Amino acid sequence: MSVPAEDTAGHRARLRERLLGNGGDALLDHELVEYLLALAIPRKDTKPLAKALLREFGGLAGLLTADSDAIRRVSGMGDTSVAAIKIVHAAAIRLLRAEVAERPVLSNWQALLDYLRAEMAHHPIERVRVLHLNTRNMLIRDEVMGEGSIDEAPVHVREVIRRAIDLNSAAIILVHNHPSGDPSPSRADIEITRAIAEAGKRLNIAVHDHIIIGTQGHSSLRAMGLM
Repeated sequence: MSVPAEDTAGHRARLRERLLGNGGDALLDHELVEYLLALAIPRKDTKPLAKALLREFGGLAGLLTADSDAIRRVSGMGDTSVAAIKIVHAAAIRLLRAEVAERPVLSNWQALLDYLRAEMAHHPIERVRVLHLNTRNMLIRDEVMGEGSIDEAPVHVREVIRRAIDLNSAAIILVHNHPSGDPSPSRADIEITRAIAEAGKRLNIAVHDHIIIGTQGHSSLRAMGLM
């Protein structure tokens, strides 16, 4: 049964008042999504759709980071409503990236992890990125170097080192995600890290760490003593 228009309008007004009066923490996850969708679909009760989206993607983080095509496949979602979801994710990523870029990375480690989790934890295929740093450990470039199947992204030692030389990088941080959710390093992860670190050492390019991101957390090969 459809909800009368006046009831929907009143409900949205109450959500708006809570949001503006007390901030985002005053709304539940489904209410945040509901209000966002209402901006894109103003003449529809968006609460059922918001709850369906959160169920489908396992929560707010999974929804915001989901592929556009996957979101579009949920009944009731069109281009405008999908774009509303993705613009929030894009804005969040830019905010987190800006926080990383403002200070030396090694003294701003939690901000880096927050950014990497938001950017990579829910990505459905494995992606390798390299963070290039200058002599002050400030981020000068953040690049995706490879993208592979659901559990393997190709990365080549020569390509990583050549790019670091091109950018005059003093140091790099390797990062990749595990779509399985488990961030535990594989033998291949350890071997490629050591090979890149050894190649970089010959050219005075430090490899500070190799971070593996998953929905279950992250692993640092440096912290694990594997470099």
